[in-house]
Amino acid sequence: MKLYALPRPSLRFVPIWQRNFLVWRKLAMPSILGNLADPMIYMLGLGYGLGTLMPTIGGVSYIAFLAAGTVCFSTVNSATFETLYSAFSRMHVQRTWEAIMNAPVELDDVVLGELLWAASKSFLSGLAILVVIWVLGLSASPLSLWVLAVVVLIGLCFGAIGLAITALAPNYDFFMYYFTLVITPMTMLCGVFFPIEQLPLALQGAALLLPLSHATLLVRPLLFGEIPSDILLHVTVLLAYAAAGFYAAMVLYRRRLLQ
Repeated sequence: MKLYALPRPSLRFVPIWQRNFLVWRKLAMPSILGNLADPMIYMLGLGYGLGTLMPTIGGVSYIAFLAAGTVCFSTVNSATFETLYSAFSRMHVQRTWEAIMNAPVELDDVVLGELLWAASKSFLSGLAILVVIWVLGLSASPLSLWVLAVVVLIGLCFGAIGLAITALAPNYDFFMYYFTLVITPMTMLCGVFFPIEQLPLALQGAALLLPLSHATLLVRPLLFGEIPSDILLHVTVLLAYAAAGFYAAMVLYRRRLLQ
């Protein structure tokens, strides 16, 4: 297989996804609670605590503003953790990928199965936060249902990037560079905790180059019952990051595992 050839996955990715689901199902409840606890603490702690000290933002309370960011933050974290720690364990530590590829399954199928599984897990995380938002009465618009479609895009985007990082990782400690230098600054810049418009102009421009900004710009209006502006732009950016990340991951995995 040529190193830089375009990915050519087949429907054989389905058993890969199914295998990961069956393993996850044994520990589903701890996994869901773990993915839910961190964003819930942020939303309720900052929203009801810090939010009481702050004025409204765009005509809504701070906790309502933060709720949209929390949906995105939870989805990003779920997809990232799955494609970093869990996928690395299956690829490098447990060597599950090598065992699978002894069957008539190509590397392209394995990586696509991992990506779609990460997107599935991140969808569950985003859905869980969205249910909490509905229960708390922070959003009652039918348009908020479209957030679930955006959550899938976010999962694919950050799952693909995470797989590319995993292909480079020599050990688990390597992932701290990605979280410290990429995920944390992105969370601070991209409208999760405060509006992007409050940043200096130079940082606003930098933020709009990052996928998380486009995710929050889609999710927040939908929760408030508004149709986002520049929908095509935001969706295109998320899909472009997903496609580029998946292609980069394929090239890096071929170099690491097959050559």
